[in-house]
Amino acid sequence: MTRLRTGLVSVLVVLAGGVAGTASAAASAPPALLAHQVPLVLDGAATGWILTSTALVLLMTLPGLALFYGGMVRRKNVIATITQSLGVASVVTLAWFIAGYGLSFGVGQPIGGYSGDEVQSYIGSFQALFLNGVTITTAHSLAPGLPEFLWIAYQLTFAIITPALIAGAFAERIKYSGLLLFTGLWTLLVYAPICHWVWGGGFLGAAGVLDFAGGAVVHVNAGVAGLVCAIFLGARKGYGKESIVAHNPVLTMIGASLLLVGWIGFNAGSAWTADSIASIALLNTILAAMAGSLTWKIVEIMEKRKPSLIGVLSGLIAGLVAITPAAGLVDPKGAVIIGLASGPVCYAASVWIKKLLRYDDSLDAFGIHGAGGILGAVLTGVFASAAVNGVAEGASVAKQVWGLGVTIGWSAVVTFLILIVCKFTTGLRVTAAQEDEGLDGHLHGEVMESV
Repeated sequence: MTRLRTGLVSVLVVLAGGVAGTASAAASAPPALLAHQVPLVLDGAATGWILTSTALVLLMTLPGLALFYGGMVRRKNVIATITQSLGVASVVTLAWFIAGYGLSFGVGQPIGGYSGDEVQSYIGSFQALFLNGVTITTAHSLAPGLPEFLWIAYQLTFAIITPALIAGAFAERIKYSGLLLFTGLWTLLVYAPICHWVWGGGFLGAAGVLDFAGGAVVHVNAGVAGLVCAIFLGARKGYGKESIVAHNPVLTMIGASLLLVGWIGFNAGSAWTADSIASIALLNTILAAMAGSLTWKIVEIMEKRKPSLIGVLSGLIAGLVAITPAAGLVDPKGAVIIGLASGPVCYAASVWIKKLLRYDDSLDAFGIHGAGGILGAVLTGVFASAAVNGVAEGASVAKQVWGLGVTIGWSAVVTFLILIVCKFTTGLRVTAAQEDEGLDGHLHGEVMESV
């Protein structure tokens, strides 16, 4: 009996140990990876560079773009214009956290009889809803050396600045509530799909459309949406009949300078590591910016006899926009040519075409970002070189034009539909009396004191 009791105890001990061991192994086993994830293999140098680049790109919106736009509006609308950049950043950040990241960079899952590959061509997934499944040990398969949380933050900064650029098209006349609703819907329905098509494994990237840092995804997308918004909302009161001048070009200068510095993280950071591609992207960014500033100045002198500060700065931004899709794909000679072409093209779109067609793109969101992005995307097909970056192998103007056509069509149509929704919910435009008073006092209860 004693021997039997001892044997039973031994068996129970062994079984208990086995169960405990199994439970311990299950507890220590890593969670299953989402479809877009791989285990992190940390690249310290790349991580350090993208940490820096993330800060630089965020600097572009806050305070760079906020000051750039804020200096160009009338004094009574300065606070409202700057506040728009912060409002956009807040809404986009939460939309990206909830679903934007997964829709942009997730891997499409089977749905409604469509295979995962078919879905993946057009959109990501909800697997990473609220960033579920993202841990300190995961990385995105596109950047296995970067912590996924850093990858998410870096791509977020691109998502933030894109709708913030649109705000320049309808400055001085939009309701703040309407802007916030528009931004949330636009981020999920316009930015996320186009981002996925080009960068997230969608059909445009698979077709060979090249966009190194956001010519189509950011600038053409924002510029076209801005043009649709400007036409939908209508012109500012007094536009074309009375003088509407920038209240403080110095603020615009400060903002443009911050944009220039931040753009290094935007373009050179898009190499996703600290290497030769990042280095040439950085140099190309500076070269094109200065070339664009120079040729805008030349055209302005020919027409108006005097180069304005805002004009020179607009040319600088035009060069930055145009080089963005090509920054890590062309040699410096190509970058200079792209920059030189951007000045006259964006001047024509911002001044002559706008006057001819009589739409009020307040701060030239389309004139600079739309026109400059289209120019840069097309010229990427001309100057992209496999000797600079192997990704450029097979580049062509036809592929670039195809990508632009899809981007322009989707952005224009869906933006229009979102505007209709906003018009009949929050409303979009302030009243004529409120516009006369100024948005600062009416919307925010704060005004700039006269100096």
